[in-house]
Amino acid sequence: MPELPEVETVRRGLVPAMVGARFSRVTLRRPNLRFPFPERFAARLEGRTVTDLARRAKYLTAALDSGETLIMHLGMSGRFDVALPDGSNVSPGDFYLEGAQGTPKHDHVVMAMSTGATITYNDARRFGFMDLVPSETLESCRHFANMGIEPLDGLTGAVIAGLFRHKIAPLKAALLDQRLIAGLGNIYVCEALNRARLHPEAPAGCLAKPDGRPTPKANALAKAIVQVLQEAVKAGGSTLRDYAHTDGTAGAFQHAFRVYDRVGEPCRHPGCGGAITRIVQANRSTFFCATCQPAV
Repeated sequence: MPELPEVETVRRGLVPAMVGARFSRVTLRRPNLRFPFPERFAARLEGRTVTDLARRAKYLTAALDSGETLIMHLGMSGRFDVALPDGSNVSPGDFYLEGAQGTPKHDHVVMAMSTGATITYNDARRFGFMDLVPSETLESCRHFANMGIEPLDGLTGAVIAGLFRHKIAPLKAALLDQRLIAGLGNIYVCEALNRARLHPEAPAGCLAKPDGRPTPKANALAKAIVQVLQEAVKAGGSTLRDYAHTDGTAGAFQHAFRVYDRVGEPCRHPGCGGAITRIVQANRSTFFCATCQPAV
């Protein structure tokens, strides 16, 4: 599933085609994705202008001049293709299944824009979805009501200590809890924990002192999370099996992985001498170096 940096890459790629443009025609080629489309979905979009395109965690939110907001989630394999009036095509954040890379049979939503561009949503697995909600209730809608803070909006050690204080859940599980910090996923949590030299199974509460103040490790983790996400956004995300960059080229952050998917390879911390190992937490792979990320 695309994580925050990949979704931000998609957002940046779609802005030129969507913001300030009007939906001239919207065609639905099936009645549902992961969920059924909202009632009169196409009719509510047609004739409306996109005034802003933002991101909330792993969701895209397009504000409309009708007072509604279009919410889009890419699921596992969702991708957008943009056909420009000059005949060229771009794919902002190209998520796909191997062997079914954007094949037309998976084109489920086609949006013809007033600029002459055509935006097509393609989703082989159909785990993505789209919804329309009143803009004034966006933060309280069912998608965002229980969502945590944005990690790129002022995350600090003190914030982490406040969120994790008294929690006995493993640190990795707490970081993946979207009710606490929104948008973090498996890849970037593994990378941030390694940079902060924290064991993924350590209790989350260990980052807060008895009086609630952050420990030095809490400060280190906050800094690592922000740095990893900023570097990944700059690199256009990470290309694994399902991701390529805005113009069809690959995102590059996977070349900077220190632990993710590097089992048996040397740790990249200078002077460590350890090797990357893998454990399973909540049915998901966790990669870390036991030498420089020792158990508490």
